[in-house]
Amino acid sequence: MGGLAALAREVGHKVTGCDAGVYPPMSDQLGALGIELIEGFGADQLALKPDMFVVGNVVSRARLADGSPKFPLMEAVLDAGLPYTSGPQWLAERVMQGRHVIAVAGTHGKTTTTAMIAWILENAGLQPGFLIGGVPLNFGVSARAGLGKTFVIEADEYDTAFFDKRSKFVHYRPRTAVLNNLEFDHADIFDNIAAIEQQFHHLLRTVPASGRVLVNGLEESLARVLHLGLWSEVRSFGAPMNDFSVKGDPDSFEVLSQGQVVGQVKWALTGVHNQMNALAAIATADHLGVLPAVAANALGSFENVKRRMEVRGIVSRSAASITVYDDFAHHPTAIRTTIDGLRRKVGPGQRILAVFEPRSNTMKLGTMKAQLPWSLEAADLAFCHSGGLGWDARETLASMGSRAVVLDSIDALVTQVVAQARAGDHILCMSNSGFGGIHQKLLRALQTD
Repeated sequence: MGGLAALAREVGHKVTGCDAGVYPPMSDQLGALGIELIEGFGADQLALKPDMFVVGNVVSRARLADGSPKFPLMEAVLDAGLPYTSGPQWLAERVMQGRHVIAVAGTHGKTTTTAMIAWILENAGLQPGFLIGGVPLNFGVSARAGLGKTFVIEADEYDTAFFDKRSKFVHYRPRTAVLNNLEFDHADIFDNIAAIEQQFHHLLRTVPASGRVLVNGLEESLARVLHLGLWSEVRSFGAPMNDFSVKGDPDSFEVLSQGQVVGQVKWALTGVHNQMNALAAIATADHLGVLPAVAANALGSFENVKRRMEVRGIVSRSAASITVYDDFAHHPTAIRTTIDGLRRKVGPGQRILAVFEPRSNTMKLGTMKAQLPWSLEAADLAFCHSGGLGWDARETLASMGSRAVVLDSIDALVTQVVAQARAGDHILCMSNSGFGGIHQKLLRALQTD
């Protein structure tokens, strides 16, 4: 919604917005754009008299324990009969209409892959528009309208709004659809993976016959999606026998098309997951007429996205420094691949301290708690913030023994991490929220320790 606000401002609208507990980097971006952000959902905001209310999916008709509405502004809009729409619908009608839309879908890697594609197209002179669920460092903003005919969007399968329970991505009508991967997630919305696969099938129904679907050939779930119905050209990536594949280590690898080397990527990113994201981006750019060699070369200057293995600070020690990272990983698979990527970068001789909170709706429900010990295998120590959970994180992580510490207070977590940190350690903080400002708290505490 923050990126959408930025787009609305860019195309000439006066924009205000309201939310609860907005945190960086989005709060910083909105402030820099001069977009007024109001804390809370009070009905008094009707006095602003906007022409349109654009409603995000955080808004509901829920009521508090005392019977009052949780979102009084929405109730006031409904009572007054004022115009409202969803974010995805507004975007489809006002920004993406008539453009070549590239929609990047998947459980993992949507933000990074979308940013990669936008950067490749920018380098190729196509001046794309984009909407990304994070702030790509190459652009410094999460969204822009763009001057070209292409628009790249992170295509989320989450529901659109309380009045439109379809997945967001069915609004986008892409000409190029990227299916990066598919696992069970969003347990608050979907009963099982089959329900999510059905939504991906609905996305494919919107791709024209002249369009193209890029699909990860390593994913059995995506094979099932294709089996449900397909009306467009398909190109695969990932496996050696697919249309696009890779050869080499994640930080330096060759890109192959039909088994022939067509480009090489050398960059600072880590992890097999980013290698796969790059392959998806290069395969996508090929549909836009950008040669794989050109796309691969552009990725050499790709700087990643804020909160994707972002170094938040380095604290000097006499023997060796301690590095603090921030990453958005919150699904067990994402946690595992993120830690694995850092392990490949630092090697076996340096310790990784994984500091995380199971904060997504799916993780708070405990749906995937059994996978957490598996996701943390490559970490030397794991520190879990258990505040607000309805399940016992200590019991879940008991198999890790003394390698796992569980605390319900962020301040107590910081104290424990600092107490056990050594020179040369890498402290990796993972959450899909602001994590209570833990990064700066750790850096301050480490500097005074």
